[in-house]
Amino acid sequence: MTSIRLEIIESAFVYAPQEIDVLNIKNLVPKMMTRRRLTRAAKISIYLSNEVSFDKGRIVYGSSFGELPATASILNAISDKEPISPTHFQNSVYNTAISYLSILNKNEEELITISSGDKTALNVLKTGAVKALDGDTLLLLVTETLNIEGIEKVNTCGQYLEYGVALKVRLSNEKPTLKYSDVDEDSTVPNSVRAMYNITKQCRRDKVNIIEVQL
Repeated sequence: MTSIRLEIIESAFVYAPQEIDVLNIKNLVPKMMTRRRLTRAAKISIYLSNEVSFDKGRIVYGSSFGELPATASILNAISDKEPISPTHFQNSVYNTAISYLSILNKNEEELITISSGDKTALNVLKTGAVKALDGDTLLLLVTETLNIEGIEKVNTCGQYLEYGVALKVRLSNEKPTLKYSDVDEDSTVPNSVRAMYNITKQCRRDKVNIIEVQL
């Protein structure tokens, strides 16, 4: 089986039972009108990219459920026979979060969006590993924003409704120091972000962190 080794230069994650409240968006996005258009996933992405000191470069982004709040708002409007919000319509696509992130950072590099159910984070890692063969430093990012009305009736993903993980990576030839399975499963973590979450939990600032990604 082919494998590629990645150095995890920086990593970060955030999560909350309902809504993450430590995103510092007012400072990161000073313009109020721009802030008002941001989705929850976009705010999480902007916060995490800042945490790992990434502004320009290629990004691989993943989400199993995408922009669920915007989509739910559209469906509720249709059900209630009300006008659909143009902003919600615009924000309902999967690449909304990294599009806002790239616009704010004036980042014109390649963006890739992946949605693979429970394997989303794993496939973000695999895609990022292949892209890193070019020698670039990349941002690997996954988010889930499930906080919509009635979600408790159908949620089987985990106890927490907002989650985000970011890894800044580059190609490495050094011996692996991390493993996907080194962290016990946590019921609060959606399966769609687990592979990358497990990596962040193992990373240490005082050592070189290397993961071997099996393709």
